[in-house]
Amino acid sequence: MTEEDIKTRRKNLMPQTASVIFMPSGKRGIVQHGTSILDAARQLDVDIDSVCGGRAMCGKCQVQPTFGEFSKHQIISAQNNLSKPSKAELRYITKRGIKSERRLSCNTQIIGDVLIDIPEESQVNRQVIRKKAEPYEIEIDPAVKLFYVQVEEPNMHEPSGDFERLSRSLQERYSDQLTKNSLITCDLSILRDLQKTLRKGLWHVTVAMHTSNKIIGIWPGEKDDLFGLAVDIGSTTLSAQLCNLKTGKIVGTAGTMNPQIRFGEDLMSRISYIMMNQGQHIQMTNEVRTAINYLATQATNETGCHPDQIMDVVLVGNPIMHHLLLGIDPTELGGAPFALATGMAINTTADQLDFYFHPSATVYILPCIAGHVGADTAAVILSNNPTLADEMTLIIDIGTNAEIILGNNHRAIACSSPTGPAFEGAQISCGQRAAPGAIEHVRIDRTTLEPMFQVIGCDLWSTDGNFEEKTKSMGISGICGSGIIEIIAEMYLAGIISEDGVIDGSLIEKTDRVFRDGRTYSYRLTDKIFVTQNDIRAIQLAKAALHASFQLLMDKIGINNVDNIVLAGAFGNYIDTKYAMILGMLPDCQLSKVFSVGNAAGTGARIALLNEPSRREIENTVLKIEKVETAVEPSFQEHFINAMAIPHKTNSYEQLRKIVTFPPQTKSISMTGSNQRRRRNRLN
Repeated sequence: MTEEDIKTRRKNLMPQTASVIFMPSGKRGIVQHGTSILDAARQLDVDIDSVCGGRAMCGKCQVQPTFGEFSKHQIISAQNNLSKPSKAELRYITKRGIKSERRLSCNTQIIGDVLIDIPEESQVNRQVIRKKAEPYEIEIDPAVKLFYVQVEEPNMHEPSGDFERLSRSLQERYSDQLTKNSLITCDLSILRDLQKTLRKGLWHVTVAMHTSNKIIGIWPGEKDDLFGLAVDIGSTTLSAQLCNLKTGKIVGTAGTMNPQIRFGEDLMSRISYIMMNQGQHIQMTNEVRTAINYLATQATNETGCHPDQIMDVVLVGNPIMHHLLLGIDPTELGGAPFALATGMAINTTADQLDFYFHPSATVYILPCIAGHVGADTAAVILSNNPTLADEMTLIIDIGTNAEIILGNNHRAIACSSPTGPAFEGAQISCGQRAAPGAIEHVRIDRTTLEPMFQVIGCDLWSTDGNFEEKTKSMGISGICGSGIIEIIAEMYLAGIISEDGVIDGSLIEKTDRVFRDGRTYSYRLTDKIFVTQNDIRAIQLAKAALHASFQLLMDKIGINNVDNIVLAGAFGNYIDTKYAMILGMLPDCQLSKVFSVGNAAGTGARIALLNEPSRREIENTVLKIEKVETAVEPSFQEHFINAMAIPHKTNSYEQLRKIVTFPPQTKSISMTGSNQRRRRNRLN
């Protein structure tokens, strides 16, 4: 036997392994061939429901494999990298049925690299969708209104059509409410049912009419309820608010994870997936439209009505979500000059977007501002317009991409910041999205360096004697975005990390919370949850990109300070602004001047839904906003490097120092002992 034969035999005898990535958590690992998806999930502490013990009986462990080339993850997820359906799985499918693209994770073995999406209904601890509806006073003047009218019956002496007499009756009774100098129109679908509806209502009917004087619905007799839907299409989550268009009241809400996450956690990853897998933007379009239909169903279930009673819809989202929703390939947004197919407001109908609403329901999509500043930012401006006041206001909508607006009634300027998903717990070793059991608040004793923390779903601190019992059912599963910000800021204030973000390895002699982790050091919160040097770097990179972006806008306007800071988005609503400022995610400012406004994009969408004139207002406002592309600005890199320090290399944060005790200024701590020795040698 030759040496080559021996090597081949040894290779064949070695257990083969595969990479598996789970979405939406983003957790990944290496498993042996033949491992079931369910077992792989358990090995990686990924949450999949299962109550039948893997016998393919309960169907709760359904997953959805995603196939294609994922350059960010450096894998090719192929269909033949999973085992064929077992007899037990086929039996379950035959008897109960599952969606065509799904598999039962307990009976599906991994035999090659795969990316697996865990549907919301298969998750034990589902992500908390925190995009709640925010209170906002809105003047009710919707684009679609109801008109109750009596129509003159036909007679032999006046051979006019039913539609003509309906139009005349509407003009006579509601001339002051209809758009002047515009004919009343309708689609053929309305004409088909018009005569039967008039006669069924004994010539008394209720008409739903758009401000364009177009009839989009007609019912016999008098109808009181008219519904509209405002939807914020985020890259991570989607949220919807169902409103009564007559009263303006929110009658139902719903939220869900964006199903596109399995194609990439951030927007550029999704564009990369489309570029690597041609034509897949169609699948992404179908996914987001299906999710919106799901939200409509969930929201209407709260009221006892049905999605086909929705007559008007307003949608907002970033440019890539905007294009994918419309079925437009967003590839051009993946590189300079980041050209939009269109930035104008869109007026279309529900049937054009495959929505299961009323067949003639109208759809309005707010205008985009620039290639990476979209309709969601326009909605934020609509609900918090900085151009209406003298004070200089900085608005930051923190998400997978951060959108930033700076201005007042003299000048307004906007940009986007490529922060990535680190702030949401992704790319963090023990990070996760917000769900019960996730650590969201942390404090570290300055003397002992001992931590205490709170988790989502429990108000007690970990030092409370009842904490373990209260969290027993859900466990402590990881660190969400607000938690990772607090712990890194606390580590800095406690002197565990330097202003350069390096963990001080010498503390290993003081506490077992700091431990050697390969060539660097990590900090332990629990036996299974810790913060690594790479985690700190990921947050530093994200916050440096954010800081450099708003500093660039401040340079453009020529200011050193802002009067107010407005944090938009669900993430901005849940982070502690003090800790965000300690990290340098915000410019130095009095904390009393920092405001969280929650899901401002969703609020803006609701304003546009309930007040039609606001649509013209925002269309005019966005034309006045200057756009800055950070990628081509020469000073961006310098700002980025300075912002890597905590809180900043050159900005002393004097306002913050009045209320926060910073650690003593120390020289940069090296990551390893060998690096420290090399540094001393260079100095000598």
